[in-house]
Amino acid sequence: MKGEVNIPISVEWSKEEVVDVVNFFEAIDQAYNKGVDRDLLAALYKSYKKVVPSKAEEKQSFKEYEKQTGQSPYHVVKKAKDLEESIIKMKE
Repeated sequence: MKGEVNIPISVEWSKEEVVDVVNFFEAIDQAYNKGVDRDLLAALYKSYKKVVPSKAEEKQSFKEYEKQTGQSPYHVVKKAKDLEESIIKMKE
């Protein structure tokens, strides 16, 4: 990830939930750098959705992350859902 990134987390989450969210956002970063395995990304997104089930909260955290990094979690997840590629690689 570029420089200091404040990953959107909540103080109400357990340690395991924070780890799930951080792992998801690290996979987003990986998709922009060297590529990420589609199945791994899907599993991490599923774990992320257990922590952040609200679409509005997801949208807000995605926007916050994108503002800091220039990387769009929404577009990474969409590409993973839409394409059959085994490695998801985004262009910056």
